[in-house]
Amino acid sequence: MAITAMKGFHPLQTSVVKMNKPFISLCPEITRAHALTLKDWLEDERVTCYLSDSRDVSRSIEHVIDRTQLPILTHLFNRGGRFFMAYDRHDAPVGFVRLVKTDSNCEIVLVIGDSDKWGRNLGARTLREGMKRAFLDMRAEKLIAKIHPDNSRSLKAFVRSGFVLENETPALKSFSMTAGRYLQFLREGAAGDSTGIYITEIDKARLESLIVFEQGPAVVELEHELERAIVVKPQHVAGNVVTMNSRALLHLDDEAIEVALVYPDDADSSAGKHSVCSDIGAAILGYREGDAIDWRISARTRRIEIRKVLYQPEAAGDFHL
Repeated sequence: MAITAMKGFHPLQTSVVKMNKPFISLCPEITRAHALTLKDWLEDERVTCYLSDSRDVSRSIEHVIDRTQLPILTHLFNRGGRFFMAYDRHDAPVGFVRLVKTDSNCEIVLVIGDSDKWGRNLGARTLREGMKRAFLDMRAEKLIAKIHPDNSRSLKAFVRSGFVLENETPALKSFSMTAGRYLQFLREGAAGDSTGIYITEIDKARLESLIVFEQGPAVVELEHELERAIVVKPQHVAGNVVTMNSRALLHLDDEAIEVALVYPDDADSSAGKHSVCSDIGAAILGYREGDAIDWRISARTRRIEIRKVLYQPEAAGDFHL
């Protein structure tokens, strides 16, 4: 089953946010329960009023559910594109994102289907997560959104996120964002990430060389963090910032743990040495004592607090590490 004809985004939110900000994470695995939830959303006229062919999509989902008893349906939803369920901070599905790549361009469709969650800025957060996937994972050169002219909240969300109007008809407005513009927004702090993170010039250079050879969702998150980070000289980084080869005391939800942030070759999670390409490693890089973030770790959202930086190479004068 391919969901290809839906256009636009219903009114109603990168994975890294302060705890008092809206939070969304995207999950690529689509279960049978997700399919049933999607079917319910797409039968709600308030959700589908700005989507084309939504009735056909709902019937297609129903046919898939009827003819297969498989618990995981991801491969069926990824035909012709990539499909993600959008989760809130409490790991509840609230919407979905579909990305369809054609040559170097990619089209985005996103919906917040849980009407109880409308008005909480989840659409804007979901859009930012979709942009991250399109540009840093799928390597699109341009991201396109086609929006109904009456869908005022969607129009505002896309414009505020940096999309520009390319063309319009009485039935549709076409907006776009280029990869270069997206990266510029990240570097200028205009992409909605309210908490600045810090990275040294040496760490950034080493990590940029590293991620060329690494893959996986955590690497996408790491690249996102590198692009938006404030870059400083090693001698000027504050002593309470988590840099490479630092040790820090964290609270992971209610559990206190001590971790060392290391390069992949030095990783040993059983000894508390977490690779910067792991979920926890990518999460804490660049944050300071007192920062609290939400991050998706091992398929669920965890709250991470940086309680204390126990050792930082730069503060100790160990600039060779």
